[in-house]
Amino acid sequence: MSDQLQSLEELGSALGSDGAQGEAQQQPVHVQKLDAQGRAYATGKRKDAVARVWVRPGTGKIQINKKDYTDYFARPVLQMVIRQPIVAADRDGQFDVIATVSGGGLSGQAGAVRHGISKALTHYEPELRPVLKRGGFLTRDSRVVERKKYGRAKARRSFQFSKR
Repeated sequence: MSDQLQSLEELGSALGSDGAQGEAQQQPVHVQKLDAQGRAYATGKRKDAVARVWVRPGTGKIQINKKDYTDYFARPVLQMVIRQPIVAADRDGQFDVIATVSGGGLSGQAGAVRHGISKALTHYEPELRPVLKRGGFLTRDSRVVERKKYGRAKARRSFQFSKR
């Protein structure tokens, strides 16, 4: 009876593991990741579009493929999509964003830039992660166009049936 362990600490010491290791596995530590120029870099993806995004402190200028974002994305909805993570993090006018985006259409490119800005903001300021995570900006939207199958007209549509 005296060989029984009385607490979880005794069990941990009996197994040879220390409590500090268990705490480190509980919460991953997010640290600031900057390059030599003091910028945070991230890659954003959506459909077939891939965006490479750099974020640095500045006046709020957003450049996409060396153009102003209002020129590159003429639709106000797409402009709003790009600004969503910055507005949600309450950092409007505090960061300059430089992005190069390729592949896909305009909607996919806007989603890719939004994803990249969100990830780059978390690399620059790790304490913004809960706010952006709650808004759903850090999750990669994995929906892509379904591929065409053989024996079908499109991905799911069959050829027209004829009895004769």
